[in-house]
Amino acid sequence: MPGPTPEDGAADELAGFLSVLQLSDSAFPSGRYTLSHGLEAMVQSGLLPAPADPVTLVNLLDSQVRYGVAPSDGIALACAHRATGTGSPDVETIMRADARLTAVKLGREARDASTRTGRALLDVARVAFTGKTLVGYAEAVETGLTPGNHAVVLGVLGAELGVSRVQAVGGELYAFAAGWVSAAVRLSVTDHRTAQGVLHRVRPALAAAAVEAADLDVAQISGCTPLLDVMSMRHEEGGLRLFAS
Repeated sequence: MPGPTPEDGAADELAGFLSVLQLSDSAFPSGRYTLSHGLEAMVQSGLLPAPADPVTLVNLLDSQVRYGVAPSDGIALACAHRATGTGSPDVETIMRADARLTAVKLGREARDASTRTGRALLDVARVAFTGKTLVGYAEAVETGLTPGNHAVVLGVLGAELGVSRVQAVGGELYAFAAGWVSAAVRLSVTDHRTAQGVLHRVRPALAAAAVEAADLDVAQISGCTPLLDVMSMRHEEGGLRLFAS
């Protein structure tokens, strides 16, 4: 029988890329559209004017990705992806990444949002996709053996769908950024056209952060965004809330 052709490899790579598009789509039913990532509390506290200067938005989003999302969710996703993609999945490493990611999310709101959307992603994935590691991991989440953070679920799922590790991390960072600018629009911090400009301008930061996070390990899962952590903690005190966090 003839061996695989270059066209077969291109098709597999494209299939993985299409999976990234599906999983990072705002229409994917994981509930992430309910999150403002601290923006709503910042607006209510007067720390972020409405409307805000585009440069301010770019800098804020860039910092949140570089120092918050990429070193926490990004690295945890990469660890889960790497552990799943081996010939014999390393479930222990997946669970260690899950536990450490929960530990570095200092605010209860951030932890709850991560596991709530993670479990929603699991529910959809078990119906829409297949994968032995995903099924075993879902059982561990249901029995309380592991938290079920969204990024970790996505890492397992991405590996089983044939998505490359760096593309899986990049897709997650892009989904975060897209949700962030969408929240900014809904909060009247900016308009749709400016929001797309902000998203375009942070592409180099997303790409660089994804490449770096893709090669790091569980011990390096971290995060340092104290202002946004405080804003997320204050969110529940708001009199009127458009977002869940």
